[in-house]
Amino acid sequence: MAMDARAANCGANTTESAVVRWLLISVAVLFLSLFLLLPLLVVFQQAWAQGWPMYWAALSDADAWSAIRLTLLATAIALPLNLVFGVAAAWCIARFEFRGKHVLTTLIDLPFSVSPVVAGLMLVLLFGVNTPLGAWLQGHGLQVIFAVPGIVLATVFVTFPFVARELIPLMQSQGSDEEQAALVLGASGWQTFWRVTVPNIRWGLLYGVILTNARAMGEFGAVSVVSGHIRGLTNTLPLHVEVLYNDYNFVGAFACASLLALLALLTLLAKSLVEWRQSQQAARAQALTQASRRNAVR
Repeated sequence: MAMDARAANCGANTTESAVVRWLLISVAVLFLSLFLLLPLLVVFQQAWAQGWPMYWAALSDADAWSAIRLTLLATAIALPLNLVFGVAAAWCIARFEFRGKHVLTTLIDLPFSVSPVVAGLMLVLLFGVNTPLGAWLQGHGLQVIFAVPGIVLATVFVTFPFVARELIPLMQSQGSDEEQAALVLGASGWQTFWRVTVPNIRWGLLYGVILTNARAMGEFGAVSVVSGHIRGLTNTLPLHVEVLYNDYNFVGAFACASLLALLALLTLLAKSLVEWRQSQQAARAQALTQASRRNAVR
């Protein structure tokens, strides 16, 4: 009873007045409407302003299809690479103590602090045709800069923190008790990973994959530096939008931009679904814990 009374008093002390609540809600809704919903509506309105035939003609253009295919290809390569790296890095950081652990954690955050344009320039300085490594690769028939490999490398660089950053705190909070119990019971390391570790981190893993996929498809800065803007060859979808807009082809630019906006909305929907499932799972786990505690008290 005393604890319930203290909780009620605490809730009463932290409850704001109705005027303050509605003021904060109105500011948040106004901000989101001006800077998120209104731009999205404008993109779709401009894309369909001249009707469906013009919209479809813009999307069925050969250069547009080439940009879409290249975007999907770069994402399809970068996503599994970042998935493997993210799981491995999270496993090492959450489960082991080793020299250089803090350095590895810091390096994982590097793409968050380095401008994507700078990341692209770093790749040019490393793999450009005027560099020793780039000249050697060129001599062996492999071109990185102004080609698909450079676009893939740029996409991998800007997206590799997302999976690791989602899994590291999750695995640290869960601990390794269940994995150690599985090993004691005779499970192999591989069986422990697939039957214990992966089920425990599946929602965080899916969340990281969603974020990685969205960033990979929408990346502009780093890819712009290494692509060379060759129409039909090295332009991804965001770069194709810029090219069309600079050519005053507003219908085509907004039509392609609407695809990216639709991707953002689908990513938001998937993100919300994953968060909802995570909250449901956490609520069930908390209810089971409370029930077991009550049974133990009895």
